[in-house]
Amino acid sequence: MNFTTYEYTKSHEAFERAFKVIPSGIYGHQGPSEGCYIPQSAFPLFSSRAKGAHFWDLDGNDFIDYMCGYGPNVLGYCDPDVDSAALEQLKKENCVTIPSSIMVDFAELLVDTVACADWAFFAKNGNDVTSLAVITARAATHRKKIVFFNGYYHGVSPWTQKLDYPGILEEEVANNLYVDFNDYVALEKVFLDNKGEIAGLIAQPYMHGNFCDNFFPSDDYWTKVRKLCDDHQVVLIIDDVRAGFRLDLAGSDHYYGFKADLICFCKALANGYNVSALCGRESLKDVVSSISYTGSYWMSAVPFAAGIACINKMKELNTPKLFHKLGTKLTEGFAAAAGHNGFHLAVSGAPSLFYLRLTDDDSLMLHQKWVAECVKRGIFITSHHNHFINAALTDEDINKSIEIAEDAFHALKKIID
Repeated sequence: MNFTTYEYTKSHEAFERAFKVIPSGIYGHQGPSEGCYIPQSAFPLFSSRAKGAHFWDLDGNDFIDYMCGYGPNVLGYCDPDVDSAALEQLKKENCVTIPSSIMVDFAELLVDTVACADWAFFAKNGNDVTSLAVITARAATHRKKIVFFNGYYHGVSPWTQKLDYPGILEEEVANNLYVDFNDYVALEKVFLDNKGEIAGLIAQPYMHGNFCDNFFPSDDYWTKVRKLCDDHQVVLIIDDVRAGFRLDLAGSDHYYGFKADLICFCKALANGYNVSALCGRESLKDVVSSISYTGSYWMSAVPFAAGIACINKMKELNTPKLFHKLGTKLTEGFAAAAGHNGFHLAVSGAPSLFYLRLTDDDSLMLHQKWVAECVKRGIFITSHHNHFINAALTDEDINKSIEIAEDAFHALKKIID
């Protein structure tokens, strides 16, 4: 089946306007200046509407979206149940001088849902709660150092960045310690070499980084890490911003059979409404209470209502099971389409949060060309990031996506022949 390739005249016109009044035109990792959309001409730059598993760009092109807003679209764009709950709350109140009691309802629901949660603290972005988690670890232990696993991403605050990044000072990252994931011997050595100085360890539940195949913890890894942290009185922080509720509605630590001290949620928490949460153990509640940490809109009621509706619907649908089924069908179809055309597509990570890489050259260049051909035909993926499944995705969407992937592989063969 041959698919007509898209053109983006209106997107490019809007970008010309944006570049005059917005830094980089589109700032952050979604901007074309970041080098994530290669070639840039293959990608739309601005959307006009979204529904379910699809969005439409300014030129009216329809995309089956596997980036899902980089994660927040967990049930489907404009989910009627979540949007209805948000609208009903908006009619009552949203950002008021004192918080709505719906904040208590939301916190109680999270405590009932998340296995390691005895309390919940709300903010707006994943970066807000990973930063609070690190501050909490330092306040609880009166220590400075934080352990990271190489390949990490925990936000954009200075403590999360690298010394050679613009504007980052040496003292802002001076207490960061780095070790490879799954290398328990190396991790144990870091703990021993810095005995009595480590406040916390922060980690994703499995390595779902960018520009590389994703991989899981070894069978006993987290059990050993949990004990190591206990033995050294180090706060164990799980950054579940990306994977949270996609592996297990009780938290990804629960999925891997251990309990975090602190766990961070954001992307799948409220289906696109701006709220994040730090949850944790009872022993750290008073520590969080002692910290000066707040924001102008952190107690807005509408996202709390959306979050309640989102979590309840995820429970009804058993979304982790659903995502595994849909993601497996999709990625097996993609891999088969590659094989039909003489390519090998490596699929890694959880089916709900899958990563793709063509292994037929040693760089990402061939993979980037295939991704571009897919995007021009109507499935939105990227060459550098893991991808997301949402509950609105249908078998028809998946079948069409596989057909597009196959047509893109046909085009790729012509390009390289």
